[in-house]
Amino acid sequence: MATFFGEVVVAPSRAGLDEEEEAREETPEDREIRREIEKKRYRQRGEIKDREIQVLWSCAEESLVCSRFIVAIGRNAAAFLSSFILDSVCWEVIGVVKLWNEWCRTSSTTNVLPTDSFCLFYRLISDPTVLLCQCSCYVAEDQQFQWLEKVFGSMQKKGLQVTILSTCPVADYKTQESTLTLVSPFLKALKTKEFQEQVCCPLLEQPNIVRDLPAA
Repeated sequence: MATFFGEVVVAPSRAGLDEEEEAREETPEDREIRREIEKKRYRQRGEIKDREIQVLWSCAEESLVCSRFIVAIGRNAAAFLSSFILDSVCWEVIGVVKLWNEWCRTSSTTNVLPTDSFCLFYRLISDPTVLLCQCSCYVAEDQQFQWLEKVFGSMQKKGLQVTILSTCPVADYKTQESTLTLVSPFLKALKTKEFQEQVCCPLLEQPNIVRDLPAA
């Protein structure tokens, strides 16, 4: 339970439910829709594609030592990183995520740096413990846990500070003011109780929430 609004808390997960329990909750229509989505997601030109998310690293370490990990999720956040942080020679690409779903289809190559990837990892050359991730691709709801598990499974967790950057339309922002009078873009924050540093912007007000991969 959150001690204050704006704190990030871990919600109950359905990831551990067995298939029998899930099947009892599904209607025949639900099952048919799920089967059709799976067919579209994993089949192209008559060939079955790999269902799993794959994280490929160019470095040889079994567990990356990381003190700060900044993740930009969505095209706007990824473009912000490109324009204001990555536009220099201070970074090197060290990894990539391969995805396959109804909205994102990355290359099937085993190269660690496929040119058509939409999710890349960068390391600061002057401080290799600082990592960035540009994730401009769509990560399906049933792939989010796997994405987190595989990405963070490659990193040491002790002393790790994670910063998530994401955007949403102003029309989705809930406030008593008229959204027409809001100066946009504007920045709001959520944080965990472990984060003790000064927050650079006001906290997100009730009843606004964060969804999808940033929430995960």
